[in-house]
Amino acid sequence: MINRQPGEVTKERLPRPQGRLPVAGVLLGGLLLTLNPSSPLAQGTAGVPERMAYVPFGPAIMGIDKDPADAGSVRESATLYQRRMSMPWSKQAFHDEGPAHWVVLDGFFIDKFEVSNSDFAKFMKEKGHPGPAYWDDPRLNKPDQPVVGVNWFDAKAYCKYKGKRLPTEAEWERAARGPEGFQYPWGNEFDPAKANYGKNHEATLPVDSMPEAASPYGLHHMAGNVFEWVEDWYDPDFYKKTPHPVNTQGPLKPIWIGGTGTYVDRLTVGAKRVVRGGSWIAAESSITTTHRFWNHPANNSYGVGLGFRCAQTASHAVNDKVRTATINAMRSMGQEKWQEAKKYLDTALGLDPHNTELQQMQEIVQGKI
Repeated sequence: MINRQPGEVTKERLPRPQGRLPVAGVLLGGLLLTLNPSSPLAQGTAGVPERMAYVPFGPAIMGIDKDPADAGSVRESATLYQRRMSMPWSKQAFHDEGPAHWVVLDGFFIDKFEVSNSDFAKFMKEKGHPGPAYWDDPRLNKPDQPVVGVNWFDAKAYCKYKGKRLPTEAEWERAARGPEGFQYPWGNEFDPAKANYGKNHEATLPVDSMPEAASPYGLHHMAGNVFEWVEDWYDPDFYKKTPHPVNTQGPLKPIWIGGTGTYVDRLTVGAKRVVRGGSWIAAESSITTTHRFWNHPANNSYGVGLGFRCAQTASHAVNDKVRTATINAMRSMGQEKWQEAKKYLDTALGLDPHNTELQQMQEIVQGKI
Protein backbone atom coordinates (compact mmCIF):
# COMPACT_ATOMS: atom_id res chain seq x y z
CA MET A 1 0.00 0.00 0.00
CA ILE A 2 1.09 3.58 -0.48
CA ASN A 3 2.81 5.06 2.55
CA ARG A 4 1.18 8.37 3.42
CA GLN A 5 2.38 11.02 5.83
CA PRO A 6 0.49 14.14 6.86
CA GLY A 7 1.65 17.36 5.24
CA GLU A 8 0.49 20.91 4.89
CA VAL A 9 -0.69 22.14 1.53
CA THR A 10 1.30 25.00 0.05
CA LYS A 11 -0.88 28.09 0.06
CA GLU A 12 0.90 29.80 -2.83
CA ARG A 13 -0.63 29.88 -6.25
CA LEU A 14 0.25 31.27 -9.63
CA PRO A 15 -0.98 34.79 -10.31
CA ARG A 16 -4.26 35.09 -12.15
CA PRO A 17 -4.39 37.20 -15.32
CA GLN A 18 -5.79 40.66 -14.67
CA GLY A 19 -8.12 42.69 -16.84
CA ARG A 20 -11.59 42.36 -18.22
CA LEU A 21 -13.12 39.28 -19.77
CA PRO A 22 -12.19 39.10 -23.49
CA VAL A 23 -15.13 39.93 -25.73
CA ALA A 24 -14.28 38.25 -29.01
CA GLY A 25 -13.20 34.70 -29.62
CA VAL A 26 -14.43 33.22 -26.35
CA LEU A 27 -17.85 31.83 -27.21
CA LEU A 28 -16.92 28.75 -25.21
CA GLY A 29 -16.97 30.92 -22.13
CA GLY A 30 -20.72 31.23 -22.48
CA LEU A 31 -21.01 27.50 -21.97
CA LEU A 32 -19.01 27.59 -18.78
CA LEU A 33 -20.76 30.22 -16.70
CA THR A 34 -21.84 28.72 -13.45
CA LEU A 35 -24.94 28.84 -11.33
CA ASN A 36 -24.61 30.55 -8.03
CA PRO A 37 -26.04 28.37 -5.22
CA SER A 38 -28.23 31.21 -3.98
CA SER A 39 -29.90 31.90 -7.32
CA PRO A 40 -33.52 30.85 -7.99
CA LEU A 41 -32.44 28.24 -10.51
CA ALA A 42 -30.14 26.57 -8.01
CA GLN A 43 -32.92 26.49 -5.45
CA GLY A 44 -35.16 24.21 -7.47
CA THR A 45 -37.38 26.52 -9.51
CA ALA A 46 -36.13 25.17 -12.84
CA GLY A 47 -35.97 21.45 -12.32
CA VAL A 48 -33.17 21.10 -9.77
CA PRO A 49 -34.14 18.32 -7.32
CA GLU A 50 -34.70 19.25 -3.71
CA ARG A 51 -31.58 19.45 -1.52
CA MET A 52 -29.34 19.06 -4.56
CA ALA A 53 -27.13 21.56 -6.40
CA TYR A 54 -26.60 21.91 -10.12
CA VAL A 55 -23.04 21.79 -11.47
CA PRO A 56 -23.01 23.02 -15.08
CA PHE A 57 -21.43 21.61 -18.19
CA GLY A 58 -17.85 22.62 -18.86
CA PRO A 59 -14.14 21.97 -18.36
CA ALA A 60 -12.63 21.60 -14.93
CA ILE A 61 -9.14 21.30 -13.50
CA MET A 62 -8.58 17.93 -11.83
CA GLY A 63 -5.61 16.99 -9.70
CA ILE A 64 -2.74 19.17 -8.55
CA ASP A 65 0.96 19.50 -9.38
CA LYS A 66 3.85 19.38 -6.95
CA ASP A 67 5.92 21.81 -9.04
CA PRO A 68 4.73 25.36 -9.86
CA ALA A 69 6.35 25.06 -13.30
CA ASP A 70 4.01 22.17 -14.08
CA ALA A 71 1.05 24.24 -12.92
CA GLY A 72 2.16 26.97 -15.30
CA SER A 73 2.25 24.56 -18.23
CA VAL A 74 -1.31 23.48 -17.46
CA ARG A 75 -2.35 27.13 -17.52
CA GLU A 76 -0.70 27.74 -20.90
CA SER A 77 -2.54 24.78 -22.43
CA ALA A 78 -5.87 26.20 -21.30
CA THR A 79 -8.36 28.34 -23.15
CA LEU A 80 -8.60 32.05 -22.38
CA TYR A 81 -11.50 31.38 -20.03
CA GLN A 82 -9.71 28.55 -18.27
CA ARG A 83 -6.67 30.74 -17.61
CA ARG A 84 -8.84 32.87 -15.34
CA MET A 85 -9.02 29.92 -12.95
CA SER A 86 -6.70 29.34 -10.01
CA MET A 87 -3.76 27.04 -10.65
CA PRO A 88 -2.69 25.98 -7.16
CA TRP A 89 0.21 23.64 -6.56
CA SER A 90 1.45 21.77 -3.52
CA LYS A 91 4.83 20.35 -2.65
CA GLN A 92 3.03 18.14 -0.14
CA ALA A 93 0.66 16.61 -2.69
CA PHE A 94 0.77 12.84 -2.83
CA HIS A 95 1.90 11.32 -6.11
CA ASP A 96 -1.57 10.05 -7.00
CA GLU A 97 -2.96 13.62 -6.96
CA GLY A 98 -1.11 14.60 -10.14
CA PRO A 99 -0.55 15.63 -12.75
CA ALA A 100 -3.13 18.38 -12.92
CA HIS A 101 -5.19 17.94 -16.07
CA TRP A 102 -8.34 19.16 -17.76
CA VAL A 103 -11.57 17.19 -17.91
CA VAL A 104 -14.90 18.14 -19.46
CA LEU A 105 -18.09 17.08 -17.72
CA ASP A 106 -21.76 17.24 -18.59
CA GLY A 107 -24.00 19.06 -16.15
CA PHE A 108 -25.09 17.06 -13.13
CA PHE A 109 -26.85 17.35 -9.79
CA ILE A 110 -25.21 16.44 -6.51
CA ASP A 111 -26.52 16.32 -2.96
CA LYS A 112 -25.80 19.47 -0.97
CA PHE A 113 -25.43 17.36 2.16
CA GLU A 114 -23.96 14.02 3.12
CA VAL A 115 -26.62 11.32 3.56
CA SER A 116 -27.85 11.54 7.14
CA ASN A 117 -28.81 8.86 9.64
CA SER A 118 -32.41 9.97 9.26
CA ASP A 119 -32.24 9.50 5.49
CA PHE A 120 -30.64 6.09 5.81
CA ALA A 121 -33.13 4.95 8.47
CA LYS A 122 -36.00 5.47 6.01
CA PHE A 123 -34.14 3.37 3.46
CA MET A 124 -33.54 0.61 6.01
CA LYS A 125 -37.21 0.57 7.00
CA GLU A 126 -38.62 0.57 3.47
CA LYS A 127 -36.14 -1.84 1.90
CA GLY A 128 -35.20 -4.02 4.87
CA HIS A 129 -31.58 -3.04 4.39
CA PRO A 130 -29.29 -4.01 7.28
CA GLY A 131 -27.96 -1.31 9.57
CA PRO A 132 -24.43 0.00 9.04
CA ALA A 133 -21.54 -0.34 11.45
CA TYR A 134 -21.70 2.02 14.46
CA TRP A 135 -25.48 2.41 14.06
CA ASP A 136 -25.88 2.18 17.83
CA ASP A 137 -22.91 4.40 18.71
CA PRO A 138 -24.39 7.38 20.62
CA ARG A 139 -21.61 9.66 19.37
CA LEU A 140 -22.57 9.05 15.76
CA ASN A 141 -26.24 8.10 15.50
CA LYS A 142 -28.15 11.35 15.87
CA PRO A 143 -30.69 11.86 13.07
CA ASP A 144 -28.93 14.86 11.51
CA GLN A 145 -25.43 13.39 11.63
CA PRO A 146 -24.05 11.72 8.50
CA VAL A 147 -24.52 7.98 8.30
CA VAL A 148 -21.18 6.21 8.82
CA GLY A 149 -20.04 2.62 8.67
CA VAL A 150 -21.43 2.04 5.18
CA ASN A 151 -19.59 0.12 2.50
CA TRP A 152 -19.61 0.97 -1.20
CA PHE A 153 -22.47 -1.45 -1.89
CA ASP A 154 -24.60 0.14 0.85
CA ALA A 155 -24.00 3.55 -0.69
CA LYS A 156 -24.85 2.31 -4.18
CA ALA A 157 -28.04 0.68 -2.95
CA TYR A 158 -29.21 3.83 -1.17
CA CYS A 159 -28.54 6.06 -4.17
CA LYS A 160 -30.43 3.65 -6.43
CA TYR A 161 -33.34 3.68 -3.97
CA LYS A 162 -33.43 7.49 -4.31
CA GLY A 163 -33.29 7.35 -8.10
CA LYS A 164 -29.73 8.62 -8.04
CA ARG A 165 -26.18 7.25 -8.27
CA LEU A 166 -22.79 7.78 -6.72
CA PRO A 167 -20.82 10.68 -8.20
CA THR A 168 -17.78 9.89 -10.28
CA GLU A 169 -14.46 10.99 -8.84
CA ALA A 170 -14.26 13.77 -11.43
CA GLU A 171 -17.76 14.99 -10.58
CA TRP A 172 -16.99 14.97 -6.87
CA GLU A 173 -13.83 17.02 -7.37
CA ARG A 174 -15.56 19.48 -9.71
CA ALA A 175 -18.33 20.00 -7.16
CA ALA A 176 -15.80 20.51 -4.36
CA ARG A 177 -13.43 22.87 -6.20
CA GLY A 178 -15.97 25.02 -8.00
CA PRO A 179 -15.38 26.91 -11.24
CA GLU A 180 -12.13 28.45 -9.96
CA GLY A 181 -10.48 25.14 -9.04
CA PHE A 182 -10.01 25.84 -5.32
CA GLN A 183 -7.70 23.79 -3.08
CA TYR A 184 -10.36 23.81 -0.37
CA PRO A 185 -14.11 24.07 -0.88
CA TRP A 186 -14.09 27.67 0.43
CA GLY A 187 -10.96 28.92 -1.37
CA ASN A 188 -7.20 28.49 -1.60
CA GLU A 189 -6.33 29.41 1.98
CA PHE A 190 -6.48 26.75 4.68
CA ASP A 191 -8.82 27.60 7.56
CA PRO A 192 -8.99 25.04 10.40
CA ALA A 193 -12.30 26.51 11.58
CA LYS A 194 -14.03 25.51 8.36
CA ALA A 195 -13.61 21.74 8.51
CA ASN A 196 -14.26 18.91 10.96
CA TYR A 197 -10.99 16.98 10.81
CA GLY A 198 -8.23 15.65 13.06
CA LYS A 199 -10.62 15.21 16.02
CA ASN A 200 -11.05 18.97 16.39
CA HIS A 201 -14.65 18.04 17.24
CA GLU A 202 -15.76 15.13 19.38
CA ALA A 203 -17.66 13.42 16.55
CA THR A 204 -19.29 14.06 13.21
CA LEU A 205 -21.29 17.28 12.83
CA PRO A 206 -24.82 17.71 11.43
CA VAL A 207 -24.84 17.44 7.67
CA ASP A 208 -26.15 20.99 7.21
CA SER A 209 -23.65 22.64 9.55
CA MET A 210 -20.74 24.93 8.59
CA PRO A 211 -22.50 26.81 5.77
CA GLU A 212 -19.60 29.28 5.76
CA ALA A 213 -17.37 26.47 4.47
CA ALA A 214 -19.65 25.35 1.64
CA SER A 215 -18.21 24.85 -1.83
CA PRO A 216 -19.00 27.39 -4.58
CA TYR A 217 -21.96 25.22 -5.56
CA GLY A 218 -23.34 25.22 -2.02
CA LEU A 219 -22.20 21.76 -0.88
CA HIS A 220 -21.55 21.28 2.84
CA HIS A 221 -18.68 19.26 4.32
CA MET A 222 -16.74 18.56 1.14
CA ALA A 223 -13.76 18.84 3.49
CA GLY A 224 -13.85 16.68 6.60
CA ASN A 225 -16.74 15.21 8.61
CA VAL A 226 -16.79 11.89 6.71
CA PHE A 227 -14.89 10.38 3.82
CA GLU A 228 -17.27 9.91 0.90
CA TRP A 229 -17.53 6.97 -1.46
CA VAL A 230 -17.45 7.71 -5.19
CA GLU A 231 -18.10 5.43 -8.15
CA ASP A 232 -14.55 4.96 -9.43
CA TRP A 233 -12.04 2.20 -8.99
CA TYR A 234 -8.78 3.45 -7.48
CA ASP A 235 -5.61 3.56 -9.56
CA PRO A 236 -2.76 5.71 -8.18
CA ASP A 237 -1.46 6.34 -11.70
CA PHE A 238 -4.75 6.98 -13.45
CA TYR A 239 -4.16 10.71 -13.86
CA LYS A 240 -0.97 9.98 -15.78
CA LYS A 241 -2.86 7.95 -18.36
CA THR A 242 -6.38 9.40 -18.44
CA PRO A 243 -7.55 8.27 -21.88
CA HIS A 244 -10.94 9.99 -22.05
CA PRO A 245 -11.03 13.50 -20.55
CA VAL A 246 -14.70 13.96 -21.52
CA ASN A 247 -16.99 12.61 -18.79
CA THR A 248 -14.14 10.54 -17.43
CA GLN A 249 -15.34 7.69 -15.21
CA GLY A 250 -12.10 6.37 -13.81
CA PRO A 251 -10.31 3.11 -14.64
CA LEU A 252 -12.28 0.50 -16.55
CA LYS A 253 -10.66 -2.20 -14.45
CA PRO A 254 -9.36 -2.14 -10.87
CA ILE A 255 -5.72 -2.62 -9.98
CA TRP A 256 -4.43 -4.74 -7.13
CA ILE A 257 -3.35 -2.83 -4.02
CA GLY A 258 -1.01 -4.82 -1.80
CA GLY A 259 -0.82 -4.83 1.97
CA THR A 260 2.13 -4.12 4.26
CA GLY A 261 2.99 -4.99 7.81
CA THR A 262 2.47 -8.14 9.81
CA TYR A 263 -1.33 -8.25 9.62
CA VAL A 264 -3.18 -8.28 6.32
CA ASP A 265 -6.80 -9.34 6.02
CA ARG A 266 -9.06 -9.68 3.01
CA LEU A 267 -10.12 -6.02 3.14
CA THR A 268 -6.63 -4.47 3.11
CA VAL A 269 -5.51 -5.95 -0.20
CA GLY A 270 -7.17 -6.22 -3.58
CA ALA A 271 -9.27 -3.91 -5.74
CA LYS A 272 -10.23 -0.60 -4.12
CA ARG A 273 -12.78 2.13 -4.68
CA VAL A 274 -11.97 5.81 -4.25
CA VAL A 275 -13.04 7.75 -1.16
CA ARG A 276 -12.81 11.53 -0.99
CA GLY A 277 -12.97 14.50 1.35
CA GLY A 278 -11.29 13.46 4.60
CA SER A 279 -13.09 12.85 7.88
CA TRP A 280 -13.45 14.06 11.45
CA ILE A 281 -10.57 11.85 12.55
CA ALA A 282 -8.36 12.19 9.45
CA ALA A 283 -5.29 14.38 9.03
CA GLU A 284 -5.26 17.90 7.62
CA SER A 285 -3.67 16.62 4.42
CA SER A 286 -6.83 14.63 3.64
CA ILE A 287 -9.24 17.56 3.43
CA THR A 288 -7.95 19.23 0.27
CA THR A 289 -10.18 19.01 -2.78
CA THR A 290 -7.56 16.97 -4.64
CA HIS A 291 -6.73 14.39 -1.96
CA ARG A 292 -7.43 10.81 -3.04
CA PHE A 293 -7.75 7.77 -0.83
CA TRP A 294 -9.07 4.27 -1.23
CA ASN A 295 -10.97 1.53 0.55
CA HIS A 296 -12.14 -1.98 -0.18
CA PRO A 297 -15.73 -1.76 -1.47
CA ALA A 298 -16.90 -4.31 1.10
CA ASN A 299 -15.26 -2.54 4.04
CA ASN A 300 -17.74 -0.62 6.19
CA SER A 301 -15.58 0.16 9.19
CA TYR A 302 -12.99 2.61 7.91
CA GLY A 303 -12.23 4.73 10.94
CA VAL A 304 -15.84 5.55 11.97
CA GLY A 305 -15.78 8.26 9.34
CA LEU A 306 -17.01 6.76 6.08
CA GLY A 307 -20.20 8.01 4.42
CA PHE A 308 -21.38 9.31 1.05
CA ARG A 309 -23.62 11.62 -0.94
CA CYS A 310 -25.47 10.93 -4.19
CA ALA A 311 -25.49 12.49 -7.66
CA GLN A 312 -27.82 12.51 -10.63
CA THR A 313 -27.29 13.17 -14.31
CA ALA A 314 -28.91 16.44 -15.40
CA SER A 315 -31.27 16.32 -18.35
CA HIS A 316 -30.40 18.19 -21.51
CA ALA A 317 -33.41 20.42 -20.91
CA VAL A 318 -31.98 21.65 -17.61
CA ASN A 319 -28.55 22.20 -19.13
CA ASP A 320 -30.13 24.14 -21.98
CA LYS A 321 -32.03 26.43 -19.63
CA VAL A 322 -28.79 27.36 -17.93
CA ARG A 323 -26.74 27.89 -21.08
CA THR A 324 -29.06 29.46 -23.64
CA ALA A 325 -29.08 33.05 -22.37
CA THR A 326 -25.32 33.15 -21.77
CA ILE A 327 -24.48 31.59 -25.14
CA ASN A 328 -26.59 34.19 -26.91
CA ALA A 329 -25.04 36.97 -24.84
CA MET A 330 -21.51 35.88 -25.72
CA ARG A 331 -22.41 35.58 -29.40
CA SER A 332 -23.84 39.10 -29.41
CA MET A 333 -20.79 40.45 -27.60
CA GLY A 334 -18.51 38.84 -30.17
CA GLN A 335 -20.49 40.62 -32.90
CA GLU A 336 -20.44 43.87 -30.90
CA LYS A 337 -24.24 43.96 -30.77
CA TRP A 338 -24.27 45.52 -27.35
CA GLN A 339 -27.99 46.23 -26.92
CA GLU A 340 -28.81 42.68 -27.93
CA ALA A 341 -26.17 41.34 -25.55
CA LYS A 342 -27.66 43.43 -22.75
CA LYS A 343 -31.07 41.86 -23.37
CA TYR A 344 -29.66 38.35 -23.08
CA LEU A 345 -27.60 39.26 -20.03
CA ASP A 346 -30.66 40.71 -18.33
CA THR A 347 -32.35 37.35 -18.89
CA ALA A 348 -29.35 35.40 -17.62
CA LEU A 349 -28.93 37.57 -14.54
CA GLY A 350 -32.62 37.22 -13.83
CA LEU A 351 -31.96 33.49 -13.41
CA ASP A 352 -28.59 33.82 -11.71
CA PRO A 353 -28.28 37.32 -10.18
CA HIS A 354 -25.13 36.65 -8.12
CA ASN A 355 -23.03 35.11 -10.90
CA THR A 356 -19.80 37.13 -10.92
CA GLU A 357 -18.87 36.18 -14.49
CA LEU A 358 -22.23 37.43 -15.75
CA GLN A 359 -21.80 40.60 -13.71
CA GLN A 360 -18.39 41.22 -15.31
CA MET A 361 -19.87 40.71 -18.76
CA GLN A 362 -22.64 43.14 -17.89
CA GLU A 363 -20.07 45.78 -16.87
CA ILE A 364 -18.34 45.40 -20.24
CA VAL A 365 -21.60 45.73 -22.13
CA GLN A 366 -22.71 48.76 -20.10
CA GLY A 367 -19.42 50.42 -20.94
CA LYS A 368 -20.04 49.91 -24.66
CA ILE A 369 -23.61 51.18 -24.80
